[in-house]
Amino acid sequence: MASSDLEVLVDMGFERERAEMAVKRSGGLQGALEWLEQNQDKSLDEVKAETAPAAAAAEAEDGPALKPGEEARSLVCNECDKKFKSHAQAEFHASKTEHVDFSESTEEIAALTEEQKKAKLEELRLRLAEKRSGQSAEDKEITKRNEVRPSPTPLSNCMGLKQPSKAIRRKATKETQDLKENLQRKEQLKLADAKRREKQAELDAKQRIRAKIQADKEERRLKAEKEKAQREGRAPAAASPPEASVPVAAAGPTTSKPASAYTETRLRLQFGSRTATQSFPVTTTLGEVASSVTSSVVESFEQNYPKKKFRRGVDFDQTLKDAGLVPSAVLVVEERA
Repeated sequence: MASSDLEVLVDMGFERERAEMAVKRSGGLQGALEWLEQNQDKSLDEVKAETAPAAAAAEAEDGPALKPGEEARSLVCNECDKKFKSHAQAEFHASKTEHVDFSESTEEIAALTEEQKKAKLEELRLRLAEKRSGQSAEDKEITKRNEVRPSPTPLSNCMGLKQPSKAIRRKATKETQDLKENLQRKEQLKLADAKRREKQAELDAKQRIRAKIQADKEERRLKAEKEKAQREGRAPAAASPPEASVPVAAAGPTTSKPASAYTETRLRLQFGSRTATQSFPVTTTLGEVASSVTSSVVESFEQNYPKKKFRRGVDFDQTLKDAGLVPSAVLVVEERA
């Protein structure tokens, strides 16, 4: 009987372990339903902690709970007239209600009929459904409260500080962008100056090598002429004075002036099919150059090496020195159509 009662409880949706405890503690379907109803709000661990001492005491004093096939002996609670099949059920009732007045009864507790079982099961299902719907409604209410909870007020508003306007934010963004562009432009100027110095150093090295080769050639020529004169028995031709060779030797280590030493720069300006060359002071701005070389409106100057473009309204305030166009440069002029 206990096995079938257990299956009925499991089919109703109860956990198997909880259902086994209910059947074991009550000895029948009716007592198991009452036990489950009384402990429905407790977790399985709490139920185990509470029932373990009572079950141990009941087994020690009155033996184990009623098993299938054993003869039932009724107990009655004199305080509430509730009847029980086993000592375990009576002890559980006493632990829940604190009733202590029990007596034996010769009346055998009749088993539930099929209709009573169905009615009891239906009642328990309704209670479980009601409890679950109540929990669901409570969860929905909590979720709704969380959704409509107002967002926290910004700290600046709490302190009475005004938020910056859009115009101020735009201005700050533009200033930051202009600063970045200026830094990039300066970096480009540094790179261009470094390349220019490197190229000039290569030219100076080549010039020194050419001067050394020329001096070696002159020395070999003089030596060959001297040996030829000795073979012919005549005096060698007068060699050029040593001072004459000094400029050639001295020309070797000569280096070009740095860009900062120039006061003028020579610009070669390309206007489509025509070209113009003109010198300007290094302090002349690109805007002044544009005004002096053509009557049209110049939109930009473009330098091919290093690749660089100077635009009207952006770079025309730079001087030729700041733009890295000293001592000379070739610029392609773009005029407004």
